[in-house]
Amino acid sequence: MAEFKQKITLAITGASGSAYALRLLECLVAANYQIYLLCSSAGRVVLDTELNFKLPSSPDAASAILVEKFQAKEAQIKVFGKEQWFSPVASGSAAPKQMVVCPCSTGTLAAISQGMSDNLIERAADVVIKERGQLILVVRETPFSTIHLSNMLSLSQQGVTIMPAAPGFYHQPESISDLVDFMVGRILDHLKIEQKIMPRWGYQI
Repeated sequence: MAEFKQKITLAITGASGSAYALRLLECLVAANYQIYLLCSSAGRVVLDTELNFKLPSSPDAASAILVEKFQAKEAQIKVFGKEQWFSPVASGSAAPKQMVVCPCSTGTLAAISQGMSDNLIERAADVVIKERGQLILVVRETPFSTIHLSNMLSLSQQGVTIMPAAPGFYHQPESISDLVDFMVGRILDHLKIEQKIMPRWGYQI
């Protein structure tokens, strides 16, 4: 059985920005993390629409495809369905202490803010908050309504990191991949995972 540095939960919702999710997944695999992956039905639609990547609805089939795509170790990427309530992420005694929702729709944002647990993504986020873990929400919407801002403020006050998908341009990006790496690099920084995909201000990599 392979040994992993740490476990982390990655959730993909139906907001635009699926490229961020797959790039983050690639980096987590390279960092030797074991990833518990949750993907909503809308998230699978957006993956297909934006990247022509079809993620099967079957958790086992999805795990197999992702392990092959990212050349991951056996069991390094474990996909769970939206109603697999007996999965580790649903329990405070078993869930990873770190979770990223990337991209995070404003619907998911609202559900997490109100403590709803109608699916596994919402339950997993609720567990991380109540266990005082690290939750990062990569929210993607524009413009933000007062409702969206209120939900973000409420979660921020509870220690959740709100990281809108808003890449910077000071590194003079030359491609969409450069913009994706900017956001993913910032996420990795907050997870305290060493990264060299995004140059920091005033430094050359």
